[in-house]
Amino acid sequence: MRLSMRPVTAVLGFLVLPLRAPMLLVLFAVSAFMGLHWADVAPQLVTQASTPLQQEFAGPWFWPLQCMQALLVVVLCTMPDLLLRELSQLMAASKALTLVVTLLVVITGGLYLLHLAVLSEVLVLASAVLLARLDLTRLRIAPAPLLGAFVLCSWVLAGILVGRSLYAHLGFVFG
Repeated sequence: MRLSMRPVTAVLGFLVLPLRAPMLLVLFAVSAFMGLHWADVAPQLVTQASTPLQQEFAGPWFWPLQCMQALLVVVLCTMPDLLLRELSQLMAASKALTLVVTLLVVITGGLYLLHLAVLSEVLVLASAVLLARLDLTRLRIAPAPLLGAFVLCSWVLAGILVGRSLYAHLGFVFG
């Protein structure tokens, strides 16, 4: 019985993909740096919190909220055509719905932009995701939108986890 080399070739091709698309390595490094930075900032936020709500957001909710923000950026940058098509169909349903959606986007975006320290992280992560997508497109690798979003979200979360564990092991160097 002879083993087929196709699965082995596919796995090897998948493993060397970050070497063929170096912007995936840049995306991983950016997400690892974000995890490292968040691990450094998290204790400072807890000590500076003055109200119980701030202590909740700085304490147990800090990591889930930061990771949710990163995942939202990756999803928005991975499948913008699909999301914008759905949003435009929703807004085409009625003028009232158009106004409500526009108002919601403007208010949410405005409140988010007021917190400029977060905006810089979001812009860097979004740029890295878009560069990684461009690199994958150069290699003619275009997975389905949901699969691409899932893979890039997993890649970013792995980088964040590496950064967080790196801080846990080498925190004395960074602190």
